[in-house]
Order: sequence, then structure tokens, then C-alpha cells
Amino acid sequence: MEGSTRIVLRVAPGASRAQVVGRHGAAWKVRVTAPPEDGKANEAVVRLLAKTLHVPERDVEIVSGHGGRDKIVSLAGLSAAKIERLLGASIT
Repeated sequence: MEGSTRIVLRVAPGASRAQVVGRHGAAWKVRVTAPPEDGKANEAVVRLLAKTLHVPERDVEIVSGHGGRDKIVSLAGLSAAKIERLLGASIT
């Protein structure tokens, strides 16, 4: 099994639907429907990434940016190339 890979996210909470939008500079931009209160948006980000990347939620961890829009997320068992491919393929 591979180690973990970190990615940078720009999160837009309170959206009409959860989705990966595309790039925002060096970060990936994602939208989640949950509001930015009581950690709800963070939980939604973890769920969205786990579903999109086909990994269990326990393999997705927000390591920085819990209270802001810009977050660093650690993804266990995925290479940077695979993450890029799966996130890119999920853009709607």
C-alpha cells in the first residue's frame, strides 16, 4: 500500500450540490452543500472526496484549514497521479 498524499482544496460551502469544480490556482475547488458551521462542511468535504476517490472516509483527513476555505487534506493509499486523474475525471 502506498503512503499518503496531501492535496490543497478551496472549499465553497452552502452550494446547491456537492461536486468537484476544477482547479483554483494550485488547489482543487470543491463545493459542498453543508453550511460552514460546527464542522459540517468539513465532514461533507471528507464524504465527497471519499466517494470521488473510491476510498473509505477513514483514509481522508483534513490536516489544516479546519476553519477556513483553504484546506490541506491527506489521502491515504493514493498516489498524486491517481488523485489528479480521479478528481479531473469527476469534474461536472
